[in-house]
Amino acid sequence: MENLELLIDFHIDAERQGPGSDEDTVKALNLTPLSKQSDLKVADIGCGSGAQTLVLAKELQADITAVDLFPEFLEKLTERAKASGLEGKIKTLKASMEDLPFEKESLDLIWSEGAIYNMGFENGVKYWKNFLKKDGYLAASEITWLSESRPKEIEEHWNREYPEIGTASTKFSVLERNGFSPVGYFVLSEASWIDHYYQPMEKRFDSFLKKHQNSEDAREIVATEKDEIRKYKEYKDFLSYGFYIAKKIS
Repeated sequence: MENLELLIDFHIDAERQGPGSDEDTVKALNLTPLSKQSDLKVADIGCGSGAQTLVLAKELQADITAVDLFPEFLEKLTERAKASGLEGKIKTLKASMEDLPFEKESLDLIWSEGAIYNMGFENGVKYWKNFLKKDGYLAASEITWLSESRPKEIEEHWNREYPEIGTASTKFSVLERNGFSPVGYFVLSEASWIDHYYQPMEKRFDSFLKKHQNSEDAREIVATEKDEIRKYKEYKDFLSYGFYIAKKIS
């Protein structure tokens, strides 16, 4: 089995594929006026298995398109939407976030939790802006430095993994120079990482290794995830996901 298939298998039954919570999604949404509006057009880009998609469907009077590159996650979202009675409000779309089929200026809201880094924050902001109506909203969570200085290990790690990592002020600058007015920001809590993401992940390690006969590739995935958890716990004062909410003004 290829490593990508193994990674999908490891994450497919998780409620979330990254840090976050239902409360974070609602908090971000409440920083816009959209929950009071109707007939909205919404895209959730890089939706994974759609924990946040389901929250949006509950909170909004909207047609929601959930976009992901991997059909396995979209199938899981469809199952969950049916179980929640929300299938009529959500349609799924297999597509790359870098090649979206939406009409220009057709969306009231673009949502993306922990996924915009796949194409880079600025590239995502520039490209996705084309699909938002004027006065539409972008809401995205993005890995963010919490201070201007940090220990060498974590700085070198993230500069290798994602050179575009920056402080909130750098992200606000990106939004402002690309025609957005920031309207809200908050930092995901430790619970959004530990309680809602890492603890459920740790519970899957043994069954995942057993399923794949303790193969070298499976052990490598678990080791990588364990190291990520260690780094977060050791350096959580220096980084988190920031949730950025901005309005398109030009």
